Amino acid sequence: MALRLSDIVDEALLSARALKDYGDHFFNPTVRLGVTGLSRAGKTVFITALIRGLTRGGRFPVFEPFASGRIARARLEPQPDDAVPRFDYENHVRTLVEQRRWPDSTVDVSELRLVIDYQRPNGADRTLTLDIVDYPGEWLLDLPLLHKTYAEWSRESLGLSRQRPRARLAEPWHADLATLHAQEPADEQAALSAARLFTEYLRACRDERFAMSLLPPGRFLMPGNLAGSPALTFAPLDLPDDGAAPEGSLWAMMVRRYEAYKDVVIRPFFRDHFSRLDRQVVLVDALAAFNAGPEALVDLEAALAGILDCLRIGRSTLLSSLFRPRIDRILFAATKADHLHHSSHDRLEAVLRRTVSRAVARAADTGADIDVVALSAVRATREAQVQHGRDRLPSILGTPAPGERADGEAFDGLTEVATFPGDLPDDPEPLFAGNGAFHGLSSAPAQGTDFRFLRFRPPPLESGEAEGPALPHIRLDRALQFLIGDKLQ
Repeated sequence: MALRLSDIVDEALLSARALKDYGDHFFNPTVRLGVTGLSRAGKTVFITALIRGLTRGGRFPVFEPFASGRIARARLEPQPDDAVPRFDYENHVRTLVEQRRWPDSTVDVSELRLVIDYQRPNGADRTLTLDIVDYPGEWLLDLPLLHKTYAEWSRESLGLSRQRPRARLAEPWHADLATLHAQEPADEQAALSAARLFTEYLRACRDERFAMSLLPPGRFLMPGNLAGSPALTFAPLDLPDDGAAPEGSLWAMMVRRYEAYKDVVIRPFFRDHFSRLDRQVVLVDALAAFNAGPEALVDLEAALAGILDCLRIGRSTLLSSLFRPRIDRILFAATKADHLHHSSHDRLEAVLRRTVSRAVARAADTGADIDVVALSAVRATREAQVQHGRDRLPSILGTPAPGERADGEAFDGLTEVATFPGDLPDDPEPLFAGNGAFHGLSSAPAQGTDFRFLRFRPPPLESGEAEGPALPHIRLDRALQFLIGDKLQ
């Protein structure tokens, strides 16, 4: 596909921006860390816990600069990008600690600057600026559209929608699609109806019962101020194998709006935010995927492969820093490890490693460092041994969120319960093939009933010193060591 003039201009602007950033960072070493993940993966909680731990004294034994006492202090400073909303850290902390409620999900780009004063191993005092960029993973999945025509995207979307379990969810949209003909005259009401039904199909796929991940265009599920605009009023059509869109046709209208979506939504995100990242965290709710079934896991695998294909990855060099910034470290993190007993954490990590293995293999020659970890940025449960008959079962204790149900019982959000998480398989491969079903969390393990994972409230925290209570976590320190430990040497 030939480069458009706008692509050439964008590349020139990116190079100019990279050169300016390099000059700024030469005197003020800075790491731009992107944090993303698909819906309900815990991006907001991850960032909040990271900042809280660094600024308020978290327990990070694996994060060497912190554990060894070389970090003198970490402090928040005003972010440099005046047009980007600030990550609302203070309110998120209050929501977690005072209300014991999880913060609202990410729906837009936000940013926060953290400045870390530290001492190098040789005793020299240094400062590292950490700019944290929070953005929805659904937006990242839009980036491949930049290199696809409307016809290519349309065929791919229709092909996916005809596979299970999507096919049943797509029935209302498919019924409407059967009444449309690509060559017929453009019809605004037809486009509105098609876009609405297509969006409802995407929303149904994202439901936790199905947990589909590959759902572009991302803004259809979180339109913001673009709701109702022509740039979000298009949908796939059944197109002929060859030929071009007749002028004035419904096909031509869809092509124009698809291209507008790329110009209005995707290119500005890539140019202003994504292309400037140095390090990247991709958070994954793997538990929700394999609890929904093998189709969800396969879909997640495709989504993560698409994400890795989008990243400008490779070992950072002087030349790349000057003109083509690259992401040189990527962490894939399976969140909600606290929903499982620690004996299954390695298995959860193995599931995620298997999920990204093909994508990582394709990126092996780029020189970028890629790691996988199972973590919980804020640990909502603790472990215990529960007597059940003659057996003592490894269980977790926590307070289910109000309205959660298990064994026909609705929880009030106040009572702590013990649940038996079950064991993940040693070999993750059967989960992808559909013959290794996992039985979800249950408060009555002996019945062998299949339940969905309970959602737990954040843990109650005792008041600590003046700086406030620390947030319990699982392996957040390991994530920090991988992401910025080398920058603090």
